[in-house]
Amino acid sequence: MRFLKIFSIWHALPVFTLLFFLSPILIILSSVFADYSENWSHIYEYVLADYILNSLFLVSGVSILVMIIGSLTAWLVTNYQFFGKRFFEWGLILPLAIPPYILAYTFTGLFDSYGTMNEIARPLFNLQQNEMLFPNIRNIYGAIIVFSFTLYPYVYLICRTAFLNQSRSMFEVGRTLGLSQVSIFLKLALPIVRPALIAGTMIVAMETLSDFGAVDHFAISTFTTGIFRTWYGMYDLTTAMQLASMLLIFITFCLVIERTSRKNADYSTIGSNFKPIQVKRLSSLGSSICFFLCFIPIFIGFILPILEILNWSLRFNSSFFNKQFFSISLNTVLLSILSAILCTFIAMIINFSIRYKNSPLIKSINPFLNIGYAVPGLILAVGIVQLFVFLDNNILNSFEGYFLTGSLFGLIFAYIIKSYALANSTYEAGYQKISQAIDDSARVLKSKGLNLLFRVHFPILKTSFFTSILLVTSEVVKELPATLILRPFNFETLAVSTYIYASEERMVEAAAPATAIILIGLIPIFFISQMIRTSRLEKS
Repeated sequence: MRFLKIFSIWHALPVFTLLFFLSPILIILSSVFADYSENWSHIYEYVLADYILNSLFLVSGVSILVMIIGSLTAWLVTNYQFFGKRFFEWGLILPLAIPPYILAYTFTGLFDSYGTMNEIARPLFNLQQNEMLFPNIRNIYGAIIVFSFTLYPYVYLICRTAFLNQSRSMFEVGRTLGLSQVSIFLKLALPIVRPALIAGTMIVAMETLSDFGAVDHFAISTFTTGIFRTWYGMYDLTTAMQLASMLLIFITFCLVIERTSRKNADYSTIGSNFKPIQVKRLSSLGSSICFFLCFIPIFIGFILPILEILNWSLRFNSSFFNKQFFSISLNTVLLSILSAILCTFIAMIINFSIRYKNSPLIKSINPFLNIGYAVPGLILAVGIVQLFVFLDNNILNSFEGYFLTGSLFGLIFAYIIKSYALANSTYEAGYQKISQAIDDSARVLKSKGLNLLFRVHFPILKTSFFTSILLVTSEVVKELPATLILRPFNFETLAVSTYIYASEERMVEAAAPATAIILIGLIPIFFISQMIRTSRLEKS
């Protein structure tokens, strides 16, 4: 009885969830100890070096660019008053609505030899048909541009929050020491927001390493394309898992290095000395420069692809919006909403368990549940396939006609693991606003357990609940690699449909599903923009 009191169902649920979340990852890592086949020897001798070097070069290039774009734009909109500033505060996050693979497809349509931009340039500059003004974009340098201009908002959002919370006193001291505005930015502001800058860049690096659609379209040999080709080309799942484990170990190593590097650093501002930043008005020239610097990322990462998709939409037959398109859209919406609801309820139960039991065990478990966000969807898919094969062969084989492999359960499971961090963050923020006095009053009235959760906490957390559903839905709709591998036979989503059309060079027909993905991706952008407008730093 004493054990049951100490270890109740509110302890068991987080532990069970953790084991369930970690099982595909542990299965992947266990492949390191398996036998290495001839396929592995071939990969090791001929292509593994390419996978490593291309992945490192891609991540390094993207990381440098997003740090420059994200930190510079965040600094400008935080510290200066210029034309269009209010728009740029939230407009700079618009590229988040466009997944990297859709930006890659639209850039191909724009800058290919006979793409839109070269077709426009030929009569303007009197070029021959075999001449082109814009170079080929389908290479690793083009991929760096694609990833940088669609993922920099992660760095922008985190750095902007950090810049808003810097004290004016520090900059005043810098000016008395003779530092220019550029020196203040480089020598004072950036070093202080280093944790935020590194955190945002690590998110971008994880997204870049986990992408499959863009690098596959640009024919770049990276770990994700290597895993996919090994599985579907060589039909060697074990070798694919061993490649996936290498990528997973590398990602974990990067996370450990990043955490260790800022473990003992203190970047806080003493509260009594804090003064809100004073926004500076600029001259016409300065205002124009700031406008131009902030407009370029939005133009490349959002306006250009939207214009190209509109161009495709005008050129192609509207009969594509037929029964099949609406069936694919319905598949996507239902699957994403179901996954979002399940993920949201799991996050709610876990966060309630932390609050209700106040147990160090549950508190230590919750951060590990967020690891799925850093794991590429392709790796999760490989691990889930192996897990479900094991369950089918050892448990469900006694139930004739029932199986998990190739069912929607695998997709939903992958979506929940990948998106849990989003749902968890909304509930963590929501619970911080609920006073402990409310719980104490509820206990006096004999309210506890599920009664306390659904009759007291849930009405207060409705905003967190719906925000979580919107964020997870948007994330699920854009997920490509996990969906591509785990989907049941003849089951398509908008992301898969876009990928299939683009892989067959039917760019014009990819317009409809790509447009739907972008429109759904704009939903959380709208809510984030509202938060930016209404939650500027309290200046007094």
